Amino acid sequence: MHIPVLLKESVDSLNLKPNNIVVDATVNRAGHSLAIAKQIGKGGILVCIDLDKDALNEAEKFLDKNLKAKDRPKIFFVNDNFRNLEKILEDLKIKSIDALVADLGVSSQEIDDSGRGFSFQRDEPLLMTLKNPIKKGDLTAEYIVNNWQEETLADIIYYYSDERYAKRIARNIIEARRGKEIKTTFQLVDIISKSVPVNYKHSKTHFATKTFQAIRIATNDEIGAEGDLLFALSKVLKEKSLASVITFHSGEDRVLKKFVKANKETLKLVKFENKKDFIEPSREEIRSNVRSRSAKLRVIEKI
Repeated sequence: MHIPVLLKESVDSLNLKPNNIVVDATVNRAGHSLAIAKQIGKGGILVCIDLDKDALNEAEKFLDKNLKAKDRPKIFFVNDNFRNLEKILEDLKIKSIDALVADLGVSSQEIDDSGRGFSFQRDEPLLMTLKNPIKKGDLTAEYIVNNWQEETLADIIYYYSDERYAKRIARNIIEARRGKEIKTTFQLVDIISKSVPVNYKHSKTHFATKTFQAIRIATNDEIGAEGDLLFALSKVLKEKSLASVITFHSGEDRVLKKFVKANKETLKLVKFENKKDFIEPSREEIRSNVRSRSAKLRVIEKI
């Protein structure tokens, strides 16, 4: 079961009011959406976006089960990429919004149950795309490891995950695919295993974690999509309104900070009670959901 990260902090930070128009850009199984819906009430509008059609269907069932009709806002379920936020709102005839929440992490269901190769702990097709359904021509991890050049592979593995052995891993991917196509997660894990020192395999973090993260980011163009979302957000968010964005790695966080700094005339980061412009999960949350450990919440205000 997917556990929403920084749920209370991210929703409370939005200062929601009845009748607000709110976007959940990554609805997943609707943990954040439920909390939002209860606050904006029957007169509000909630736009639930997700690339995974199955997740969207589950979110709709979850909200149907947990919201009383008299308290339920008008809800739109949109199977699309949040990078298309402007077009999504235009199609819904919504000109501006009061708030947005975006949890940029990959859900537990995607990792554990999707069968799309997000986890290095089970042998699955090397897809790693968040899209569901997958269409012909959609970029997959299998295509990347079998077709991209060595230098490009090394760059994404290093820059998207700070993997110190990126060049070695990329070189061995190229060597392995000369013999046969790389089609499964375990094939990739085996290549990574042969590329790193023995002591690296006994560190706290699994030796394949960073490479898998990097290839997943490249497959879904996650950095580009985040940039598109932030650009759209700067246009559709009402003045004095807020957006909660939860990042899970330094690359995502860097994109957010850089964007706000470049648009300081219209956007700013909100300071929390800790005097910082971000908050992280508590020890209790990390104990109950270890995958939340790298999460970081920043709240953007439209000036």
